[in-house]
Amino acid sequence: MIRGLILAALLAGQGAAGTLEGRLVTFTVETWDNRDTPYLQARGRTVMVGQGVEFGLEPEGLTGGLDVVPVTVEILPGRIELSYPRGSGQFFEAAFNGYVLRFETDCALFESVAVDPAASTMPVTEVWAETGALYINVSGLDFGPDATLALDVEVADCPLS
Repeated sequence: MIRGLILAALLAGQGAAGTLEGRLVTFTVETWDNRDTPYLQARGRTVMVGQGVEFGLEPEGLTGGLDVVPVTVEILPGRIELSYPRGSGQFFEAAFNGYVLRFETDCALFESVAVDPAASTMPVTEVWAETGALYINVSGLDFGPDATLALDVEVADCPLS
């Protein structure tokens, strides 16, 4: 019986490798021309990636004339999908105005990130990874109920934190 439990635990750990499923992630909104002095850094929210929508951000109140645009974020094992259920407009223009997803890990989590053009209506061209963080720049782009962004990610075999 114990041997079966150990094998099940090992298999569960192997299933988590190469996936975002089961990982802790903090999602925040940042706006800056200089990373060290942001115009806006929204309150981060931390969840464990699982089934369904992970984040449904709402406005937080103006900070320096800026506020969070309502966004829904669903994280799948190898994909991240964003949509804008309410409102429409254009994102403030800055060197970076967008989203940061910080996954709890010390290793380089993302081997590759690519916009899925077939599932995206937003012309996002600037997405990059740093260790366990993923940056998505939507500066100057239009948003609204028809706007979507789908990112396919290849996840490294980083241990779960």
